[in-house]
Amino acid sequence: MPPRLAFVDLETTGANATVDRITEIGVILVDEDGVRQWSRLIYPQIRISAFIEQLTGISNAMVSDAPCFEAVAEELSTLLQGYLFIAHNARFDYGFLKNEFKRSGIIFRPTVLCTVKLSRALFPAYKHHNLDSLIERYDLIVTGRHRALADARLIYQFWQRIHLIHDAAVIADTVKKLIGRSSLPSHIDRALIDDLPDSPGVYLFYGENDLPLYIGKSTNIRQRVLSHFSADHSHSKEMSLSQQLRRIDWIETAGELGALLMEANLIKTLQPIHNRRLRRNNALCAWQLQQQAEHLRPVLIWADDLDFGAQNNLHGLYHSQRDAQKALRSIADQNQLCLSVLGIEKTAKGRPCFAWQLKKCKGACIGQEQPLEHAVRLLTAMNKLKLATWPYAGAVGIQEGDEWHIIDHWCYLGTAKNESGVYDLVNSSRPAFDRDTYLILSKALNKPMRLVQLARK
Repeated sequence: MPPRLAFVDLETTGANATVDRITEIGVILVDEDGVRQWSRLIYPQIRISAFIEQLTGISNAMVSDAPCFEAVAEELSTLLQGYLFIAHNARFDYGFLKNEFKRSGIIFRPTVLCTVKLSRALFPAYKHHNLDSLIERYDLIVTGRHRALADARLIYQFWQRIHLIHDAAVIADTVKKLIGRSSLPSHIDRALIDDLPDSPGVYLFYGENDLPLYIGKSTNIRQRVLSHFSADHSHSKEMSLSQQLRRIDWIETAGELGALLMEANLIKTLQPIHNRRLRRNNALCAWQLQQQAEHLRPVLIWADDLDFGAQNNLHGLYHSQRDAQKALRSIADQNQLCLSVLGIEKTAKGRPCFAWQLKKCKGACIGQEQPLEHAVRLLTAMNKLKLATWPYAGAVGIQEGDEWHIIDHWCYLGTAKNESGVYDLVNSSRPAFDRDTYLILSKALNKPMRLVQLARK
């Protein structure tokens, strides 16, 4: 029996499968009974932008009386049941339909074939495999562009053309290799995925012109990379990564600590656009408790002005003065500390701070609480945020497998595999104090590990 095929194309309000919605569905069904088509305009329940209206020709007025997806979900699900789901850049169409079916309470798990991947596999000599390139290359008959049924017809025409060029057995074998692997991005070669190691390390995603997109770490590189692609239909970040991804690189490490340190270092160096959490390291500051006259007060200290790794009186790590002051105000509120004494609020001598009026201050501002009592309560509250002082005289080496991670005053100098490499790093200049590296190392040093103290040669 010949395979049952469904050539599918969608028009949508945008490219984000978790936010945008479908405006039109076009399906060409090919089975033992011949060829038939199915098409519906869909009311997306959100406005279609002027740009999308111009691109597709589908206006808000055209879909105002159309059914919403839920109204056609059962019919479409039944229609596609048992058919090979074929689409160009299938991740896009499959992602949108999967989300729409999920909203309608229907599980949608077809076998999926991407014709971008099929074209790349059958015609590796060609650089471009988008639909416009296929139209030009194979003289496909265009009855309309950016309308769902017309584009579905083009995909079906491409399917027919390749059977005139390649033996049916070659196509069948290629399809067999591709189906079930539709979760991989269109521009990524399956052979590269097969090369991914099942070991700890860091992986790097690159886009057009080798633009760094994302850097991640894992104890199993292969498993973690594939997890990005299995979830992209439900997470806008993963969908965006998949659409932009052009190249994957990786660096193996001896263990998890090496992967964590390398990830933090590479993100600061390469500044990938999807790593917002670890990218910024500018304007790092902390509170230092200083005695001023009769009161102990927090003073904001900047990393550029002080060696954070060597200090024993720093509290909290913040990316901006605003973040630091917000945190201090929260500490004051939770512990009934005086806003005036802390320097958060300026008041005339002998006048109460605003917190006193709200009964959130014990009166240090007007002498009802002694400076020593307030200082003790301030120290107790701030000690929860105290930075650990570097506990060694200089650099240390932390062994992990056959690697040595060289650390000096919470700064990561690098990783070496032999004695020569170790002392090259020890004698190198120490980089700026980094918040993320400090957090990784302060946690790691609480675990049992082989560690040696090192001296410069």
